[in-house]
Amino acid sequence: QVQLVESGGGSAQAGGSLVVSCRAPRNWRDVRVMGWYRQAPGKERELVALVYANGSVRYADSVKGRFTISRDFIMNTVDLQMNSLEPEDTAAYYCEIETSSSEFWGQGTLVTVCS
Repeated sequence: QVQLVESGGGSAQAGGSLVVSCRAPRNWRDVRVMGWYRQAPGKERELVALVYANGSVRYADSVKGRFTISRDFIMNTVDLQMNSLEPEDTAAYYCEIETSSSEFWGQGTLVTVCS
């Protein structure tokens, strides 16, 4: 069973910052996409940010200008820096990684933003 190791998250006040990180096995060399999704209570899972093998990134409109995704191609880690947090950012955040043959998900890490 492949495991993606997530860390970070927690609680913050509105306007504050948090970071969530995800690590894939270092021996993976066919990673095409690394990213983050989130799921708030009672809502469907939604895309937050993705970073592709060529370095291009994609953000949900709701987080543009506030969140930054970054990837370490050698260590196979992906971080999501979250600034100017809003109560609407409260959710479970899931790491997602796509290789040439499979898709993998992390177990989720909670982010709570208090107003």
